Amino acid sequence: MEIIWTPWRLRYILQAKSGEKNEECLLCEKARCTGEDRNNYVLYRGRSCYIMLNLYPYTNGHIMVIPYCHEGDLTKLDDESLHEMSFLTRASVAALERLMQPTGFNIGMNIGRVAGAGISEHVHMHVVPRWSGDTNFMTVLGGTRMIPEDLDATYNKLLPLLIEEVSK
Repeated sequence: MEIIWTPWRLRYILQAKSGEKNEECLLCEKARCTGEDRNNYVLYRGRSCYIMLNLYPYTNGHIMVIPYCHEGDLTKLDDESLHEMSFLTRASVAALERLMQPTGFNIGMNIGRVAGAGISEHVHMHVVPRWSGDTNFMTVLGGTRMIPEDLDATYNKLLPLLIEEVSK
């Protein structure tokens, strides 16, 4: 029997089962904790947006580009935030390509709970590296994804590459 180790997901699973929800927006909370970037997996802070690893990733390297502005409606974001989101998304793709050599990406937003948004009150861009065969029988039949590298290791490898890409 193979054991799949994903200890960071336990907090998420227990919250979902209990119906417990943090009153404060998680993305706003992470934006405010400027001295805790490594612990919060924040990779970069720009003028109007920041980049962090997704705490509950679909694949290794799953990044989110998040405006500081707490807004659930994409049409209400200011131009600076929209432009920086695009710039940081491009830099994220470039850094992930260098580090992980994915064969593709899923990039997008889930706007609204009905569209699959886990945090519907705060828009954010997902950048998900993909590889041929990364959706296997575990995902299809078991509803389980296997993430082979922990977030700390991904963070440490990705951070210098992302800073380099943003600086170009």
